Amino acid sequence: MNRLGSVSVGGSNPVRIMGILNTSPESFYKKSIKTTKQQITQTVKKMEKDGADFIDVGGMSTAPYLSTLISEKLEIRRLKHTVNIIQNISNLPVSVDTCRANVASELLKHGVDIINDISGLKYDKKMINVISNYNPSLVLCAFSKNIVVGDTLPKTKKLLKESMTLAKSAGISSKKIVLDPAIGFFRKKGRGPFFTKINSEWFQRDLTVLCNLKKIKQGQPILVSVSNKSFIGKILHHSQNLADRLAGSLATEVLSVINGADIIRTHNVKETKQVVSIVQKLSSSNKSL
Repeated sequence: MNRLGSVSVGGSNPVRIMGILNTSPESFYKKSIKTTKQQITQTVKKMEKDGADFIDVGGMSTAPYLSTLISEKLEIRRLKHTVNIIQNISNLPVSVDTCRANVASELLKHGVDIINDISGLKYDKKMINVISNYNPSLVLCAFSKNIVVGDTLPKTKKLLKESMTLAKSAGISSKKIVLDPAIGFFRKKGRGPFFTKINSEWFQRDLTVLCNLKKIKQGQPILVSVSNKSFIGKILHHSQNLADRLAGSLATEVLSVINGADIIRTHNVKETKQVVSIVQKLSSSNKSL
């Protein structure tokens, strides 16, 4: 049985919900930014009430179209502050969204269950040693430091397989690994270091992946994070207005679940939980006919 932290995932388990909590003022979705003890406490309690299975905490924005690189010291300070608050008010597993080894190490010392590495262990060479020492659960995103050329699905599958190989070399069981196809992180150009450069249209790449999730799973649970992403704004023709992306986010999450997603990472826990529950109920009823 696969587990992410203390929660079983994939297979016959229900689709799990991962709530996003950002502590970085630079993040693209301003409503997700919580920095004070009161804000963090209220948000976490609401996420738990609304049905979240995990809380994913970010201390630095990694949006490829933003220049948001900060010091490791600042990222650690933000994350420690937030994680300490969460651990005092909730038993939900905490995932830390970082691809930097020193940051991961400091947070794992504080009892974090999961490392969500958007580089799939490829950005920081020291990350292998950290995960070998602490043996956490992992979310591994498709990522390459080199330009990716060629067919979308085989290339995405190959990048994810490379990250799984790295994790296994550090002694991490495949039962503790979840894959993420990195929606929104494949671009022709970007302003930060945390994206994969491609020579094709990023918008089409994301759509192709979302329609073919089962082809890249490789026997692992798969996490999809599409909440308020750029491609939704592009489809709806209001690319800068994030307030108009809720319906598009939910529709895409429904499609993702139908196509094989096991975990949905979202800013909108209550609404996502509702639509996912409906999809699973309908799917279950259909199988029983």
